[in-house]
Amino acid sequence: MSDKVQIFDTTLRDGEQVPGCKLVTEEKVIIAKKLEKLGVDVIEAGFPISSPGDFNSVVEISKAVTEPTICALTRAVEKDIDSAGEALKFAKRGRIHTGLATSAMHREYKLRMTAEQVIEKTTMCVSHAKKYVEDVEFYAEDAGRTDNEYLAKVCQAAINAGATVLNIPDTTGYCMPDQYGEKIKYLLENVNGIHRATISTHCHNDLGLATANSIYGATNGARQIECTINGIGERAGNTALEEVVMIMKQQSHLGLHTDINTKLLNETSKLVSEMMQMPVQPNKAIVGDNAFAHSSGIHQDGVIKHRENYEIINPADVGVDHSAIILTARSGRAAVAYRAKLLGYEPTKNELNDIYHEFLIVADTLKEVDDELLLKLLKA
Repeated sequence: MSDKVQIFDTTLRDGEQVPGCKLVTEEKVIIAKKLEKLGVDVIEAGFPISSPGDFNSVVEISKAVTEPTICALTRAVEKDIDSAGEALKFAKRGRIHTGLATSAMHREYKLRMTAEQVIEKTTMCVSHAKKYVEDVEFYAEDAGRTDNEYLAKVCQAAINAGATVLNIPDTTGYCMPDQYGEKIKYLLENVNGIHRATISTHCHNDLGLATANSIYGATNGARQIECTINGIGERAGNTALEEVVMIMKQQSHLGLHTDINTKLLNETSKLVSEMMQMPVQPNKAIVGDNAFAHSSGIHQDGVIKHRENYEIINPADVGVDHSAIILTARSGRAAVAYRAKLLGYEPTKNELNDIYHEFLIVADTLKEVDDELLLKLLKA
C-alpha cells in the first residue's frame, strides 16, 4: 500500500455550505487555482444539480484547473448523475461523487428505505456514474453510525459496480478515533476487492474529533482525506486540511505523506477567509494569528533561547514570516530586551531593570504594549 495520502479538498462544496459563505463562480475559480498551486489531489467543485450557479462553477473550474481531479457531488439519483456528467465534460480528470445514507437511523427516518433497497440503489448509482467517468467515488452517508457488517455489504455492492473510491463519512462527527479507525480496518478485511479502490475519510467536527478521526482512518488504511481550508463546513465544520497535512509532516513515524506545498498554507487560509468572509479564530491550529505568538514570560524566554522549546512547527514551513513575541504584563525582561533589540535598542542590565519597572506599570493597565509605546519607554 502506498504511503501517500491524497488530499481531497471540499472547501468549494461542503465548506461553502456554511451560512453566509456563498461564492460566485469567479470567486470559486480563484480559490480553485490557489488549491491547485497548494497541491491538492482532488477539488470537489460543487453539486451541479443543486443550482445553475453550482453547475456553471463545476464547468468553469474544470476549464481553469488542469492538475487536480475535478469532482462533482450527486445524490443517488439518475438526473443528479446526468447533470454531474455534463458539468464535468471539460475536466481533464473528472470524478463523480455519488451515494446515499447507510445508517439504520437515516434509512428509517430520512430515506424511508429498507437495507436491501439501499444496496440496490448503491449498485444503480455507481453503475450509472460509470457511464460518464471511469473514476467514481461512492459515499456511505452517516457511515460513522452504520453497523460495520452492513456497511461492508454496501461497500461490496459499490466495489462490484465499479467504484474506484469508497468514502466512509463520519457525517455527524459521532465516532471516537479508535472506533473510526477500526471501521476502516474492518472494511479492508471484509470487502472483497477493496484493495482495488481508495478508501477515503470524510469527518465532521461536532465533537472536535474530525482531525483525529481522519488521521486514525489514514493509519488504518485510508489513503484519501476529505477536508477543507480552515476546517469550514456544515455545523461545527470539517476536517481542517492544514491540520492533517502538518500532522503527517511532523509525525514522520506515521509513515504517511502528502504532496501539499505547506509554505502556501497561510496565504491559502487567508484567501479563503477573506473571500468567504469567515474569520479564522486566533487560536486556530497552524493558521490562526496566535499559532506562533507568545505572551507568557516563561514561553517567551524559552522561544528566544531556542525556538523549538515551544514551537514544534517552524513558522516558515507554513508560510508565516516569524514568531511573535507579544508584550503583556506576563512578559519578562527577556521579552522586553528582545523587542527592544528589534527596534534598534540594546539597553544595559541596569537600564533594562529601570525600563522593565516602568513597563510593568504600563502593561498592567493595557492588554498589550505595542512598539510605539515601548519606544517611549526606551527613550524616557
